[in-house]
Amino acid sequence: MKGLAILLLAAVTPPAARETVGVYRGWAAFRDPDRCYAIAAPVKAGRARRRQPFASVGTWPGRGLRSSLHVRLSRAHDRSAAVTLSVGERRFTLVAGRVDAWARDAASDRAIVAAMRAARSMSVETVAVGGRSFADTYALAGAATAIDAALLACVGR
Repeated sequence: MKGLAILLLAAVTPPAARETVGVYRGWAAFRDPDRCYAIAAPVKAGRARRRQPFASVGTWPGRGLRSSLHVRLSRAHDRSAAVTLSVGERRFTLVAGRVDAWARDAASDRAIVAAMRAARSMSVETVAVGGRSFADTYALAGAATAIDAALLACVGR
């Protein structure tokens, strides 16, 4: 699983000067010149997947962002539909572009990461262009460790 996780995560992360910090179950931590981030591929993605989906929690010291959620959806979503992140029993409405989604603000990022630390899985649900609902589901085993490793990798930057 560890080797497979590296291959999947390498496929969804840009190669330029990327350094692997560590792999923690289904999550990995990376550092590049501008940011440090934890990232995972979903264990289950929406039907008719057209792109490689992922969930990441990143820190960009130069932008003043810390532990910020970014999700790439498996399908383009209908812009009139909400994008909802479910983490354990918690629900969060995300801000979304056509195929990407983020937490609304820093307070939401903190609440999402706290929920991720306490849950076993999370899913991102919405409606695709064309009207079919879909969900991308992520296992959270290793997420807290990967998030912490990514955060520590950016200390002093």
